Amino acid sequence: MFPASPRRILIALIAMLCWAVPALAGGLYAGQVPVASQADEERVGALRAALAQVVVKVSGDSAIVARPEVAKAIASADKYVQQYQYTQDVVTDNGQPQVRLNLVAQFDRDAIDRLLAEQGAARAAGGDAAAVPAEQQSGTYHVWVSGIASAQDYARLIGSLTRNELIRNVQTELARGDGVQLRLDAGSSLPRLLDSLGTGPVRVLNAKPPVDGVDALLGMQQ
Repeated sequence: MFPASPRRILIALIAMLCWAVPALAGGLYAGQVPVASQADEERVGALRAALAQVVVKVSGDSAIVARPEVAKAIASADKYVQQYQYTQDVVTDNGQPQVRLNLVAQFDRDAIDRLLAEQGAARAAGGDAAAVPAEQQSGTYHVWVSGIASAQDYARLIGSLTRNELIRNVQTELARGDGVQLRLDAGSSLPRLLDSLGTGPVRVLNAKPPVDGVDALLGMQQ
């Protein structure tokens, strides 16, 4: 066996970094902000901007960042961040390719959900009829998933649901034929949860089925 050349080692390291970045860069609770450098003062402002981006994305309300408690939380973004990293991409400026530096930050999902829930409670105390927006509601839902033809299909289904940012827990309650009934504990309303399934291996067949104890009918996409 020949020792790896420095060039091969470098290529391997770059490949590893390329695979590592998407794991942090994606998701409902991750924000990405362009930065000029990796200096500490630059990072402080970028984390605040990234947290504001996430709060708006999760709540669906662009005006929420103006609320005093939310603004206070954003000013202390370092208390909510779980991890961050710097990435580079290539953009075109005046017809010339330029390398742009970005800060990508992953924030504490539970802490953000509590912050938004507290905002809903505050609105209720103030007598607002729309006390808790649908986007911030949470609940437990029972769904029936059909079209599971193999153990691989079942693994794809459970893997997709456990990776969903809105789902806290998945529990199999019943299996029959090519289908299973699942209990989903989610940090969102049912309509928002069903909308989030559109990019995975599961499709929504009926969002309001006439079946007692079942909130939605889903099917595996082959």
